[in-house]
Amino acid sequence: MSKIMSAAEAVSNIREGGVVMVGGFGLRGCPFALVDALVESGVGNLTIVSNDLGAPGEGLGKLLDNNQIKALVGNYYNWNRNAIMAYNRGEIEVTILPQGSFAESIRAAGVGIPAYYTPASAGTDLSKGKDVRWFDGIPHVLEQAIRADVALISAKKADTLGNLVYSKTARNFNPAMAMAARYTIALVDEIVEVGQLDPENIITPHIFVNAIVRGE
Repeated sequence: MSKIMSAAEAVSNIREGGVVMVGGFGLRGCPFALVDALVESGVGNLTIVSNDLGAPGEGLGKLLDNNQIKALVGNYYNWNRNAIMAYNRGEIEVTILPQGSFAESIRAAGVGIPAYYTPASAGTDLSKGKDVRWFDGIPHVLEQAIRADVALISAKKADTLGNLVYSKTARNFNPAMAMAARYTIALVDEIVEVGQLDPENIITPHIFVNAIVRGE
């Protein structure tokens, strides 16, 4: 069965109340067409796991403006003042993690590690309510792996099996998120036949990709 489909078909797997990971750092590496299709679907009560929330009216900011977000898990929302105001009004929940812990929690989920200890955030408000243990005289905070129902990611190229190649900094969180979700949708610029990608350049193997959408 072909993995190639439209954006609307691909995001139809996202259910009300689902946890959705979205790649990108700011607006770089964000799968815009998939986000737009999710906005069009109207599915709500979503928990969005992402580095940030785009900008007002751009990228993931559209989901917030459309009242589809219940909670955020990430680390940098200063680009989108609407997210900060929505949190202050009590309209959404926000879980903040240090950026390194955020990346490691996603990676851990992808490789089957349920939790890990890290010195990041020890002694700060971000460690409140979490188990803290000392290793080599240094406090370490227990962080849980982060998993998702669906991951929306962006890549440069895919072959028809779903092997993915990324472009420079647009790679960011996308490969780790592809591994940490039950269902992964990849938006790509180009789709080629199997055998046309240099194996040395493939970062995400096809086994982690369930759907491929070609961008405009």
